[in-house]
Amino acid sequence: MLKRIIIVLLVVPLLAVAQENSPAKGEKKAAKTEQAGRKAPKADNSENDGDKAERKSDRGGVPPVVRAAVGTTASADDGQVRLTLVDKKQNYSTAGSLAQYRDSAVNSPKSVNIHPDGTKYYVNSLEGCQTIVYDLRTNKRLKVIDHRFGASQQPLWAPEQGLFKFTHYPSRDVRTFRGKPVESTYSHGGRYLWVPYYRRDFDLNAQDPSAVAVIDTRSDEIIRLFDTGPLPKMIACSHDGRIIAVTHWGNNTVGLIDVSSATPADWRYIINIPTPRELELNFSLTSPVDRDRNSGLLLRGTVFTPDDRYLLVGSMAGGGICVIDVAKREYKGKLTGSASPRHLVIGGGYLYLSSNVQGLVQRKKLDEVIAACERLHGGESITLSGWEECRVGGGARTLELSPSGNYAFVACNSASKLCVVDTRKMKMIAQIDVDSYPVGLALSDDGTIAIVTSQGRKGNGGNAVNIYKVEYSTPEPVPAKAEPQEECTQEADAAQSADAVSTSTFNLPLLLGIGGALVALLLVFYLINRKKK
Repeated sequence: MLKRIIIVLLVVPLLAVAQENSPAKGEKKAAKTEQAGRKAPKADNSENDGDKAERKSDRGGVPPVVRAAVGTTASADDGQVRLTLVDKKQNYSTAGSLAQYRDSAVNSPKSVNIHPDGTKYYVNSLEGCQTIVYDLRTNKRLKVIDHRFGASQQPLWAPEQGLFKFTHYPSRDVRTFRGKPVESTYSHGGRYLWVPYYRRDFDLNAQDPSAVAVIDTRSDEIIRLFDTGPLPKMIACSHDGRIIAVTHWGNNTVGLIDVSSATPADWRYIINIPTPRELELNFSLTSPVDRDRNSGLLLRGTVFTPDDRYLLVGSMAGGGICVIDVAKREYKGKLTGSASPRHLVIGGGYLYLSSNVQGLVQRKKLDEVIAACERLHGGESITLSGWEECRVGGGARTLELSPSGNYAFVACNSASKLCVVDTRKMKMIAQIDVDSYPVGLALSDDGTIAIVTSQGRKGNGGNAVNIYKVEYSTPEPVPAKAEPQEECTQEADAAQSADAVSTSTFNLPLLLGIGGALVALLLVFYLINRKKK
């Protein structure tokens, strides 16, 4: 009888520990988290960069849903580029779909960003309020970063500087929320990934400050949080690595953060710049508002000129490119004459843009753009004519250039295509099916891997990440890997470690299990000694 009691006392706590830390348990937790994400308010379904105007051009409402099959290929007529869908991550089931592609963390994937060292990539699941980390070589999921914050994360917040005021939720703890990740950028040679949130989940109409999280890519943990203006979408790092620009779709402003120090605790806002006037926000707290229309200029694409002198920001409402003088910290004016710009990229001596509604890729010689920037003053507008253009699929969203600059890759939303443009001729030469409706796109440094995220529309399509192999008849140049910038100081690393300890949540079942086993051992010794007596 004594032996049976001893076995029960020892085994039961250990089984509890094993069950709590088993892979199956982890999958159940992930599934619960994903379900929680699906129950989030649906107001963010309008986060589709001017979809309403685009849908008018579709003439039939939401275009038909496409589900791309692994193994699908497409080539240019002359064979200079070949695309093959080699893998995917999806959170849906269809006839014949394989379980190997299923990933419950994929929930309205908005964007993707490949790490500069080429080892992994990050996918922002907007409605899931998570960032998923994948191995670039195997496409296996490495980690899920949850954007959920409360009291234990308070030490992560940068000090307030008075730039962003909370006015609509006076009785609310504004630092307890779930963030909806949109885009991202790297700083410090890839050491840090900056992820802005479309809104805090309690802010129905995205009219109070949102936030941006900083992820240490060595540990894939959030190590710093900053308030931002309302509804930030695009974010960019200057070429010298000293400034982060946060573009606020929600109120016509752009925030600049000084990140010149290697120590995250030293980072501070420089200024929040209106372009030229900040939009006043006073929407309902209970009824959703279409923030695709009620957001002023709809600031989106954001890029620094190569010398970091100017910051160029696309205005999707009314067209044109807003110009900020980075050194003077001021708005200079707007360059007009292009199609309505959604995404901006600089490469090969040109400024490229994608136009969502018109379904175009346009470009202008960069020296002409900079010369026009220099002539701007006092918030005036200058018209730049003579843009070269190429029509691609409807709903041209994210745009990326190959290493040589000879090819532009475009995620086309309403067409459900990944399109390839030969920039030497400004002609579309290839297109391949993508799960509906693609928004985000990343191209590996060598141009051989293209990853596309499909967010979906109003419950249709989406919830997919498509991975393509890209082959060129003439090999693309392989760029040299950028040398990492100076690592954080030992003091900064120590501070991050302290933050990690203070914000971590102890595994209570594990502690209880171990404690139970120790109590059982003590009881065993007591019973044995008592029996001897």
